[in-house]
Formats: sequence, C-alpha cells, structure tokens
Amino acid sequence: MWDAIATHISETTGEPFEILQKQTVGGGCINDAYRLEGRNQNYFVKLNHAGAIDMFEAEADGLREIAGTKTIRVPSPICSGTTGAQAYFVMEFINLGGGGSQFQLGERLARLHAVPQSRYGWHRDNTIGATPQPNLAGDDWLEFLREHRLGFQFRLAKQNGMAFNGSEDLLRQLDDFFDGYQTKPSLLHGDLWSGNVASDENGGPVIFDPATYCGDREAEFGLTEMFGGFRTDFWSGYESVLPLEEGYGTRKLIYRLYHTLNHFNLFGSGYAGSAQSLVNQLLRLA
Repeated sequence: MWDAIATHISETTGEPFEILQKQTVGGGCINDAYRLEGRNQNYFVKLNHAGAIDMFEAEADGLREIAGTKTIRVPSPICSGTTGAQAYFVMEFINLGGGGSQFQLGERLARLHAVPQSRYGWHRDNTIGATPQPNLAGDDWLEFLREHRLGFQFRLAKQNGMAFNGSEDLLRQLDDFFDGYQTKPSLLHGDLWSGNVASDENGGPVIFDPATYCGDREAEFGLTEMFGGFRTDFWSGYESVLPLEEGYGTRKLIYRLYHTLNHFNLFGSGYAGSAQSLVNQLLRLA
C-alpha cells in the first residue's frame, strides 16, 4: 500500500518521493492519519476503507475551493485514490501549532465569507464528520436549511430511534427567526471547531478538515460555542470585517442544533437531551 501511495505522490508532483519514515498522527476519530517523511518533502495522509474515497475527494474539492479565495490558509491537496481495501488522501504537511492570533483568524474567516457566491449548497454532496451532508444547490436559504440541514438530521435521528418533540413545528416556524435579516450565500468551512483550527510555522491561521458548502455565513458558527476555543479576539477580528447582525444571538441556536443533532446521530444518546433542549428553546423564542 505505501509503495502505491509513494508512487502516486511522485506521479502527481513530478518529483520522486520515497518514504523514509512514517509516523501516526493522532486527533481524528474517523480516519487513520500519518506523516510521511521523505528526503526533501513531508506529506500528511489520511486512510480509511476503500468506500470512503468519495469523502476524501469531496474534502479535497473543499480545500481547493477555500484556497482559491486566497483568504485563509488550508493544506493543499496532493492526490487521493484506493489501493486494495484502503482509500487514501495525501495533502501538504503543515507544521501546526497553537497560540496564533485569534483576531487574525476571525478577520480571515470573515474575508472568506465576504467572497461573493451565487447559490446555496454546492456542486457535490459531502460529509459532516461521517454523516452524509446533502448539498443540492438552490436559491432559497430557508428551504435549504429546512430540508437539507435540520430536516435531514431529524429524519436520520428518527431512523436511529429518536423522534424529537416539536421538530415539525420548528421546521414550519423557521421563517420567524429571519424576519428583517437578509441572508447571502458564503463559502463555509462547514465544520469549524477548535480541533480544525491551528496556526502555521509563521503564526498564521490554518483551517482544515472542512465540510464545505455555500450557506449563510452565520451557519459557520454552530460549533464554535459547543466546545470552546474561540476567544473574544476571534469575534473582534471577524466583526472588524463583517459585523454580526441583530438576531444572531437567537439564530445561532438553529445552527448549534444542526451540529448537536449530528453529534446525536454520530455518537448516540448523550446528545439527545441537548438537542431537545435547543428545540424547546427555539420554539419558545419563535
């Protein structure tokens, strides 16, 4: 397997690459990850079963699209494929660290969101964690949010044995949360939590492991308050470019609900109470 991956790297880059050493890299719960060391270059590789190749290819597309905006650094995709029972995804290895400027992270993320986009959704489906994420393109954010985000997760939860009280009422009343607020499509990282953010060797912000699509920019922040890691400076940097608008404090609960439902569908009943509480809170606020 490793010989096949090294050969693919060589063919893609046009530079001979021989694996001198490989090291496991921790931190993920879906894929196995490795650092490959060669004479003059290192690479980061994700491995999964062969059926995960579409997930890897969608991730590569997302990284390319974010990189194309020239707003914030992401790892450059190198190549992906299958060998035997394994799918692999090779990308640039970045020496990641902590302690970078949260203000700069917020500022650059806002510049990503400010790049004009034409429609909601994306040119392909992808995954949020290991959950399918449908991205059928359209012009109506509320329809997209109702059908392909919250509705999709509620239906999946029902298949997993959990029907959330009030879910249908909430889907019917979504419009109430957007009175006076004009949505616009923005390119999103889509899975923005502290584990998918770091700084590079120069202290500049790096984002990775995207679940990319075009949605209203506020949807980017559904995870930022679930697990912490985004300080006041982050929000100051973001709002120096794109100030948040009235009503965000309520709308953010909708986006937190999407990710909480996804965590229920991925990890089970430990997230059921939080999801139901968010549904109840939103219905009281509608």
